[in-house]
Amino acid sequence: MKKALFTILAVASTLLAFSQTATDFSKLNFGCDGNSITAGNQWSKTVVDLLGFATHHNVAVGSSTWACYSDTQDYGSEGFMGISGGWQPTEDKEEIQKRHNNVSKVHIQQFIKEVENGDYPAPDVFVFSMGTNDRILGSAKDALTGESLDSVDVTTMAGGARWSIQTIKENYPECVIFVCTPIQTGNEEHNKLNLEKIDILRELCQALSVQLIDCYSNSGITEKFESPTGGSGRYLKDGLHPDVAGQKLMGRYIAKEIRNNYY
Repeated sequence: MKKALFTILAVASTLLAFSQTATDFSKLNFGCDGNSITAGNQWSKTVVDLLGFATHHNVAVGSSTWACYSDTQDYGSEGFMGISGGWQPTEDKEEIQKRHNNVSKVHIQQFIKEVENGDYPAPDVFVFSMGTNDRILGSAKDALTGESLDSVDVTTMAGGARWSIQTIKENYPECVIFVCTPIQTGNEEHNKLNLEKIDILRELCQALSVQLIDCYSNSGITEKFESPTGGSGRYLKDGLHPDVAGQKLMGRYIAKEIRNNYY
């Protein structure tokens, strides 16, 4: 009886110690990629502040997609023109090329280069929050064909997502990766398309053994309280982009998921 009690107490002590160690984020480094909902100090700033991460390395750019374009340039390649989050109509060829470089693959290449240069440490946690702007979805089945990334069609959302997620896994084997789904918007048709994207992302996450964070269903932002015509609602300032309260709401939810699922 005493031996069994001692064993129980020892296991409890070990679990408590592990819990305390696993939730000490002050020694861990945070990285993320995304679009205009992630760029700058929005939900990711809330996550970093709440969990107390040591660093915050954010390469998100507004208007970006998982999917590449046929002429997307690799980051730092000869003649690389840079990245632009522009979205207004233009005929400027250089600006168009910069917009075509505004994809997750290029963001991740930039992220890796900045770590290699010593600008930031390697990430312990990395969160993707992409997909809102994607229109060419592809299929998870096609994107997951083969072990190498060389044959993946990155001009689809599915292919671009696989490339970026797997590249982070290959470069930072100890990093815990999370993929956030798109949030609900004020537009019913947009939300239907988002649900198709989420099905693809869920399948990719399962195959690549990374964790999905369901911001669509669980972040607290819902179509029912947002404007379908682009006006201000409860948490979205234009039916698409979270306002400050919405950013903090997303951040609190994502922080909870990271805290509860980091190992």
